[in-house]
Amino acid sequence: MKRLLLAMLMLGLMTVFSTTVFAADVKVSGQFYAAGMYVDQTSLKKDATGYPSTAFYFQRLRVRTDFIVSPGLTLVTRFDAMERAWGVPRSAADTALDIDSAGTIAENENIAIDWAYINYKAPIGVFDVGIMNDGSTGTIFGNSTAPAGRIKYSYTMAPFTLNLAYTKVRERSHTAKLASNFTDADNDKYGIEGVYRWKDGLAAIQVNYYNYRANRPGASPGGNYRGIYYLVTPYSIVKIGPVKLQAELNYAFGKIKDYEDATSDVKLRELSGWIDALADFGMFYAGGTFAYVSGNKPETTKQEGGQLNGGRDWNPCLILFSYYDTYYWAGAIRGWDPATTGVSDVNNVMKNAFFYQGRVGVRPIADLDIMASLAYAVAERKPAGYLEKDYGIEFDLTASYKITNNLSYMLGAGYLWTGDYFKANTTNKVDDNFMVINKLTLTF
Repeated sequence: MKRLLLAMLMLGLMTVFSTTVFAADVKVSGQFYAAGMYVDQTSLKKDATGYPSTAFYFQRLRVRTDFIVSPGLTLVTRFDAMERAWGVPRSAADTALDIDSAGTIAENENIAIDWAYINYKAPIGVFDVGIMNDGSTGTIFGNSTAPAGRIKYSYTMAPFTLNLAYTKVRERSHTAKLASNFTDADNDKYGIEGVYRWKDGLAAIQVNYYNYRANRPGASPGGNYRGIYYLVTPYSIVKIGPVKLQAELNYAFGKIKDYEDATSDVKLRELSGWIDALADFGMFYAGGTFAYVSGNKPETTKQEGGQLNGGRDWNPCLILFSYYDTYYWAGAIRGWDPATTGVSDVNNVMKNAFFYQGRVGVRPIADLDIMASLAYAVAERKPAGYLEKDYGIEFDLTASYKITNNLSYMLGAGYLWTGDYFKANTTNKVDDNFMVINKLTLTF
């Protein structure tokens, strides 16, 4: 009996020690913020009714969890939770995804899983497979990150890195969850990027090929087309002494509408870019930004504007082109728009514009950062029905205080001298606007 028990014990120990370890380590990181916002006017229209001021609190919890299965093999997940304004009724359940999430607005107000992908560091390179962030290239300018199903590969032979990516943007084939009679009607993206790094900077170029066929099964004439185009993005980030320089250029070309009937095709020719400089002298710093996004020319048959923009992730001001500071939480702040074309949002992503900004800052103590900025923007092209190009001038003043290593508090105020662009025509009037925001942020 003892021999039998000993044999069973040895067999049990062998089984235990030969079993694969499913999670050797778990790494958790994330961010929580709670903020309050006051916007003096929810419209730029002067003497218009139904656009009162607004003041409310809001919050979001974002948690990333890395399950380190073994050295070089990790399961990466991320979720957003309790992303809501305090006391506001919950959104109705639907199937439309939130703008930067794999979940709906209603799910994000409770909890929504955004990422789930495998990161494998193999001897021949690094592989990422699953649903992860897409929409970021180079610098923060032009980035609008959102989860998507992707397969990525990266190989580094210092100082060079090669990145390859395939992204499934939209699936229209028949599945158990989607009844479909279509084939070859998906939206797919393919990317290749080369990066060269040195001690104080990097230079790179990325090329994306878009094969968008979701409109291919449309009704003829005029509705059956595909989009076949390229996006070329050279960029560089360099540090020269106390100065950090960033530059990025985006050029999109191809056919935004390649019809399969006699309808004339629509060619795509769009350009955007920015240059940003920041000189940091310790207690004092100063910087400047120039950004450009091409506008559409109504007199041509090409599309020169509308596809590229400044990106949701780039928020240069508190009001002007400030998607996440005001647009996402307070909604669109619009001027007059005679054609109802949706081009009169002052706080949406930057489109059809030249943007100029200067900023200065001071750190009187190590934990306090005070910054002032002055920005001006003007449209490149006047949309149909518009008479002026001037978006306006904005002055922002922000102060950030580091309470602990993980907890910080920000207080900011912005004033916009509204430009005549938002009048649309000479019979309308616009009013200036201002906002105040404060935010408590915990990182871990």
